[in-house]
Amino acid sequence: MKRILSFITVFALLLTACEGDPGPPGPPGFNGQDGVNIVGQAFEIILDFTPENEYSFIEPYGPNFEVLPSDVTLVYISWEVDNGEDIWRLLPQTEYFEEGTLVYNFDFTQNDVRFFLDGTIDFSILDPSYTDAQVFRVVVVPADNVGRLDVSDINAVMEAYGITSFEKR
Repeated sequence: MKRILSFITVFALLLTACEGDPGPPGPPGFNGQDGVNIVGQAFEIILDFTPENEYSFIEPYGPNFEVLPSDVTLVYISWEVDNGEDIWRLLPQTEYFEEGTLVYNFDFTQNDVRFFLDGTIDFSILDPSYTDAQVFRVVVVPADNVGRLDVSDINAVMEAYGITSFEKR
């Protein structure tokens, strides 16, 4: 029994004392000087949803925006004002009426973002407060960090991506 215990001890010491060949060097690290500063891009737009535009509007990002195929577009609507402060909600947002539902929605490509009304209600019977002068904030961010951030909170997104203002369109 002493032999087995001695053998195990010597074997364990040999394994912990062995060192293999070093692996290839990793990528250079961030030293506070090099690297890429990831900043979100943002704009604010005021829209009217009308029968003439089929309750939809397409806004190109424009030449000042570089949108990568992996980027994500987030759209917020100014939902209400509380004590002078705008309350923003992430789209899609749904309103319920006796006549059906209204959904403020969007989709995006690498070139533009489309805002549109969806739902079961007849849009032509909506009060203008639901269709006219709707204020949206559009934020384009890298997709790799979206899952780690509460994107429903526009203030958290602004802070995380260094957004201090919104270009007015």
